[in-house]
Amino acid sequence: MPDYYTEIIHEGGVVAFPTETVYGLGASAWNRDAIQKVFDTKGRPADNPLIVHVSGLDMVEDFALEIPTEAKLLIDHFWPGPLTLIFKKKPEVLDIITAGLDTVAIRMPRHPLALALIRQAGPLVAPSANTSGKPSPTKPEHVYEDFGYDFPVINGGFCDVGIESTVLDLSIRPFEIFRPGYVSRSAIEKILKCEILPYRQHDSAEKPKSPGMKYTHYSPDADVRWLLPDETISDPNTIYLLHSDFDDIKSHNNIINYFGDFDAMTRELYDRFRQADREHVTTIVIQPFDSTATNELLIALLNRISKAIGKIY
Repeated sequence: MPDYYTEIIHEGGVVAFPTETVYGLGASAWNRDAIQKVFDTKGRPADNPLIVHVSGLDMVEDFALEIPTEAKLLIDHFWPGPLTLIFKKKPEVLDIITAGLDTVAIRMPRHPLALALIRQAGPLVAPSANTSGKPSPTKPEHVYEDFGYDFPVINGGFCDVGIESTVLDLSIRPFEIFRPGYVSRSAIEKILKCEILPYRQHDSAEKPKSPGMKYTHYSPDADVRWLLPDETISDPNTIYLLHSDFDDIKSHNNIINYFGDFDAMTRELYDRFRQADREHVTTIVIQPFDSTATNELLIALLNRISKAIGKIY
């Protein structure tokens, strides 16, 4: 990890860096002015809390008032990885991080460049490195599209997962999923051997405890909608994202068929949204998911697509 990026953090600056989920906009979690730069750079609402990114359990102890046994089990199994845990916070945690709440969200990213930066620069707040509301960045070019080519970006290539982390609230019982992601509810229940409340849409007047709970996100300039029954797939000014029941349609130009590979569809979703805007495509049409499907990744995909459409599930 070049000292250049660490120095930017130490001097109160902001750096975009790769994680396995999306690129993050990193600033020191102990520097209020630097964190304010993150909000200003993104145009992020002040009541939308941030996630603290750490590289070890010792950093968690600096922010969490207590680390319950269940948290240690999940940390041992899923960290580093795309799972964020919400804890009761210590008094010294900056309110600008938590939007004034008594809880703090923490995760350990899996990307080696992210971990190297955090080890050298200390714990970082790191929302997605994009203009607020736009599709999250999954490769460096996306960050440059929003913030310009002079912006400091650590190039880690294409993100492996492609959507934001699962968020699990451990500050209340029963525990609850606040944002669906790559780590499924059933996988968490298997480790904890207890029932976890599933993701639900919270009341708009409720103060969010986690990113992704309140605001419309992930939206390209193009209109996003679901494919209609018996709709003809033929408009050259539309990007079509298909996943099954179209074995006779091969991917080409504006038609992308994932043939049931939902991991690939998840990984590429935001890049396809941004592709539409780069190519000045007016509409993105996505094949609906089978309501009886058992793949839990579809819950996370449905959440992101629905927010892009503007109807939040």
